Amino acid sequence: MPFLLLYVVLEVLAVVALASWIGLGWTLLVLLAGSLLGLALARREGIRAARALATAVQRGKLAHSEATDGLLVALGGVLLFVPGLITDVLGLLLLVPPIRGIVRRRLVGAAERRSPGLRTARIRYGATVVDGEVVPDEPAGRGPAPAVGRGPVVEGEIVEGEVVDGPRRES
Repeated sequence: MPFLLLYVVLEVLAVVALASWIGLGWTLLVLLAGSLLGLALARREGIRAARALATAVQRGKLAHSEATDGLLVALGGVLLFVPGLITDVLGLLLLVPPIRGIVRRRLVGAAERRSPGLRTARIRYGATVVDGEVVPDEPAGRGPAPAVGRGPVVEGEIVEGEVVDGPRRES
């Protein structure tokens, strides 16, 4: 409840400040133009995010960034529907791809800090990330491992536990 009251007070102050600076008519025009521009951007970016997610899924790629982008675009659209100057600005910012990327990285980082048991890693063909360091693999009978930084990047999660689908070793 206190957050809602603070939100309403901040929105009223922002609209009054803008109206006293540029006038009431221009303020209403800015609010209308921001909403129309935001809805057009939300539609375009939503379609783009949906296509990127579908493409990633079709290719069998882990699509966490595409899914997060889709959620952030949806949040930006919701913020544009909520009346007010501050929410319009925040919604428009979430529809700008570079800003959305910054927000996505911060959200993922915050989620990883809150879940210490969950770690993500980038694994490259011929090299593996172990405790934050890249360790080149030496494939048996295939010559030296490719240089780190080449080859496809596979994103995934490191889960603590035993390997269940690897070769069985007799003791």
